[in-house]
Amino acid sequence: MNEIKTPTTYLVENCIMPFCKGCGHSHIVRKLDEAMVRLNLDPKNINLVSDIGCIGLVDSLFKTPHTVHTTHGRSTAFATGIELADCILFDSKLKTIVLIGDGGSMIGFLHLVQAALLNVDVTVILANNFLFGMTGGQNSSASPIDFITPTTPNGNIVPPLDMCKMMIDSHAGFVARKISTDKDLADVIFKAIAHPGFALVEIIELCTEYATPFNKLTGKALQEIVNKNGQELGILIEKQERNEFGVVYSSKFPKKIISETEKVSESANRIYENNLKRKIGIILAGSAGGKVQSAARMFCEAAVLANLKCTQKNDNPVTQGSGFSLSEVCIGPTEIFYTGIDDPDVVIIVSQDGIRELQSKKIFSTLSSSCVVFVDESLELPETNANVYRLPFSKMCKPNKMAASALLGYISASDIFPVEAFTELFKIKFRSEEEFFPKEFIEKIKSINFNADYINEKN
Repeated sequence: MNEIKTPTTYLVENCIMPFCKGCGHSHIVRKLDEAMVRLNLDPKNINLVSDIGCIGLVDSLFKTPHTVHTTHGRSTAFATGIELADCILFDSKLKTIVLIGDGGSMIGFLHLVQAALLNVDVTVILANNFLFGMTGGQNSSASPIDFITPTTPNGNIVPPLDMCKMMIDSHAGFVARKISTDKDLADVIFKAIAHPGFALVEIIELCTEYATPFNKLTGKALQEIVNKNGQELGILIEKQERNEFGVVYSSKFPKKIISETEKVSESANRIYENNLKRKIGIILAGSAGGKVQSAARMFCEAAVLANLKCTQKNDNPVTQGSGFSLSEVCIGPTEIFYTGIDDPDVVIIVSQDGIRELQSKKIFSTLSSSCVVFVDESLELPETNANVYRLPFSKMCKPNKMAASALLGYISASDIFPVEAFTELFKIKFRSEEEFFPKEFIEKIKSINFNADYINEKN
């Protein structure tokens, strides 16, 4: 086996920093790259999770590591989920590093606290320039007293939050505060990433666009601001009093070792064949309480048992218990990279609420002639080019089983995979051995002739 050769840099060739001249982000990016190279990390085992803000521009600067760009303040939450999946379900080799600004850190403050409490093996690089640099220079929770910003033109009157102290109080094992131009910044980042557990490095820096024009700021002045805030620079805490979350979890819940006999038995009982040639998109629309999303989830589970990949996206009103319920499902024989459904292959509608919601999304006018629509016979549809099949779901099924029954009808008619993959899950879910609907209805469903391009021809 060839030894993996790590690069001398993870940055793109001839990397040009996109930040303003003098911005501390450029220093942070280069020192982070230097630290990762010194750690000799395999690029496939690095995951950079970036937040909204100027710091989020780092995604395009790194060539080989994985990158995930998140919503504002939620980068630590995303990173925590990624790390938990890696340490519990995979091999725990991934190094997950968060890049977040002081604005985002306050928006997602509790995500940082929870990550520290869990002690997940995530390193947070907190770029603190005392304001929201990307959205107009507004003051943040880190703005010093008397700091001038567009939203505090006469000087800030609210004391800054000490994020490092908050992380120490949240039982973080490694916490440091540095200035972006410190010569040993790469050393500190190196130690933070190497630390087995949660680590945070707050890096004090300049925003040359919104901070320096209104405040007497220089590199030296940053040290004075830290002192005036009653804070310290350097590594503030470095200890390992407890194991990181993955180790603790594995000791509490060890993975079950399955014998080869059990594996063969499990495969024989649970794995089915499928007849899909490509990814298809299915929209299931009904009413709250109709188990629409639960039925879609069972359909996805059945698809997995048939060796298919799947995704599910749900939608419903804030009210939860009233109005529409919608589920969009993609299944296919290969990995699904795009989960949107621009041109549905199948639309299943079991209530008037479902019709209203699809109308509001202008779905009917965009359906192509290759799309198949299953709709309860009691419902009136708007004009559409799709192939419409009206079926007596409401006559033959209980309200909370209509969606599941409609999906079984589609499986029966299309034969994309065996109905047994779905019915076994149905029996477990509803604790019932009863049939979905009468056999004559099953025969009626099967008589529907599908000529879809996504179904293999039978031998």
